[in-house]
Amino acid sequence: MTAIVGVHGIGKFRYYLEAGNDVARAAEAMRVKWDRYLHAAIGGEAKPYFAEIAYFAHLINDPRPPEAPEAEPLSAPAQMVLAGWAKELGVGEHLTGALKAFAGWLLGRLDGRASAFAKLFCPEVAVYLTDSARRQKARQVVAEVIRRRRPGVVVAHSLGSVVAYEAFWANPDLETDLLITLGSPLGMRNVIFERLLPAPVNGRGERPPGVGRWVNIADKDDIAAIPPELCDSFAGIDEERLVNLDWLDFHTAGKYLGCEAIGPYLRPYLA
Repeated sequence: MTAIVGVHGIGKFRYYLEAGNDVARAAEAMRVKWDRYLHAAIGGEAKPYFAEIAYFAHLINDPRPPEAPEAEPLSAPAQMVLAGWAKELGVGEHLTGALKAFAGWLLGRLDGRASAFAKLFCPEVAVYLTDSARRQKARQVVAEVIRRRRPGVVVAHSLGSVVAYEAFWANPDLETDLLITLGSPLGMRNVIFERLLPAPVNGRGERPPGVGRWVNIADKDDIAAIPPELCDSFAGIDEERLVNLDWLDFHTAGKYLGCEAIGPYLRPYLA
């Protein structure tokens, strides 16, 4: 069986805390879960599918004491991410200087699940995009796992697709036959696309040289994958699949890994 490496997305810092600040244990706990999620799509006898999950959540989150409140004000960079994201959602196009008030208004306007998602998405994306030291460390963690495992497939979910994309570009020695991006925000204008490293040229990014094929899968209503199709923003995408996962559970790795669309791309590597 060809090695498969996973790159996780937002909201996975709790694995680190639950593992007693042990990165290896956090990554292994995620790997076990991702194996279980993928089995729903692959079927047959359950087996270890993923060789490793490249875990970087501890690098873009600050340690919090247990008594720290769950709801904290968004930082200024996170508010900027929220504002750009809101434009892509079609709300708040006409912003005044009262960005903080707008952020509070938008979070209040979103329904409960979307609001909770925004509070995870915006701070982690903001840290990754604005803190160059943390960005480099996260990218290097992903690169080291890919270099060590030499996977035939890299499956990158959510923000992990951004980290994986940049890791391949920053490390020309990295190679994989197939990159699968799930619920990717790579094409999100005003938030991520213009800030990618390397920067897009003439409004278009490119498939990293070390990636043989690139398949993008996105839920048509995933509010993190805006736009869900990446082919208009990136050259070198071989296939795109729009899926309809769950209007309430629109972005989780479990839903993406368990959807039938991913099976045909992975089965040849699982023989």
